[in-house]
Amino acid sequence: MPKAIFEFTQHRNSYSVFVKNLESLTVTQIQEIELFVKQRKGIFNFQNYTFSIQKRVEFFEFYSLIQHLELDVVCIENIIEQVQSQRISFGQYKGMSYAELPDTYLIWLKNNYRGTDQENVLKEVEKRNL
Repeated sequence: MPKAIFEFTQHRNSYSVFVKNLESLTVTQIQEIELFVKQRKGIFNFQNYTFSIQKRVEFFEFYSLIQHLELDVVCIENIIEQVQSQRISFGQYKGMSYAELPDTYLIWLKNNYRGTDQENVLKEVEKRNL
C-alpha cells in the first residue's frame, strides 16, 4: 500500500496541501484524509487533489500534527515567493491584497465573480493551486 504524498503550501492566513498520488491511494486512505480535513473545517477539492484549511500553520507544525495522528504520509514543503499582490476593490475584503484573502472566498470569487478584477482572482487561485 503506497503512502500518501502531501505537498504543503503555506499562505498568509491558511495552508493548502496537494495530494500528489491521490489516484493510487486506497479508499480507506482517502477517507482518513477526508476525515482529517473535515475535522479542521477545511475544503477538499477532488478535481485538483488539494485540500485547504483556514488556519495559519507552519510546515513543522503541520508535520508534527500528521505524526501525532499517525497518518501514514510523506510530507514535502512547497515554498512560494510572497509577491506584492493587487488589492481587492470591492466587497467585505475591500483594500486587502488578493494574497490575504481566505481560500474559501477566492474559490467563491472564481466561480461567481465576473468583474474587472477576475484576472487577479484567477492568478491567485492558480498560485495557491486551488
